[in-house]
Amino acid sequence: MDTTQRTGQQRSADRRRRELLEAADRVVLRDGPHASMNAIAAEAGITKPILYRHFGDKGGLYAALAVRHTDALLASLRAALDAPAERRQRVEATLDTYLAAIEARPQVYRFLIHPADGAATPGDQAEQGFDVGKHSAPLLRRMGEELAQVIEERLDVGPGTQQLARVWGHGIVGMMHAAGDWWLGERPCTRAELVSSLADLLWGRLAAAGDKAGGPGF
Repeated sequence: MDTTQRTGQQRSADRRRRELLEAADRVVLRDGPHASMNAIAAEAGITKPILYRHFGDKGGLYAALAVRHTDALLASLRAALDAPAERRQRVEATLDTYLAAIEARPQVYRFLIHPADGAATPGDQAEQGFDVGKHSAPLLRRMGEELAQVIEERLDVGPGTQQLARVWGHGIVGMMHAAGDWWLGERPCTRAELVSSLADLLWGRLAAAGDKAGGPGF
């Protein structure tokens, strides 16, 4: 098989994978954590064995969806951090971007973070062993590392900046996740009120830190 044929086959496989992920997204938007492999296969117009051939099992499909949505979220968070505004405004915009994303697509959020909430249907017994922690923890760790990199690139907090940036990155993501999860479930206040309160919690040390010399600024 020549290179042109291999390239064409890869493009075709990538396109088919995107189509299957789009079908999965439609089911997740409708069913949230109750989304099943049977329903996703039906939405895509294929049999479940073909879906397994592409993703292996629900964990493989979950991982692919997680990458898809995390990529989009991280791009939005970086855009908020790069916006031409004062630091406090950018901190609030970043927090608001995360909360707005989970508010806009709560079913997708619940599928990614609480898939075990959805009991498997009789035709999906193999899904009953799905381990939420095994799959959601890497998603949150990736966000923590991405934020740590941003902090290290932009802030000068003195000796030990790299280590402190990772502490802050993972700590801020953990705070956003826990507070956002609670807020999405109970809605005890407006999104703007939650953003302001979380920014107040973060602001002391962030306000005092200087911009890293030669960096893009924070």
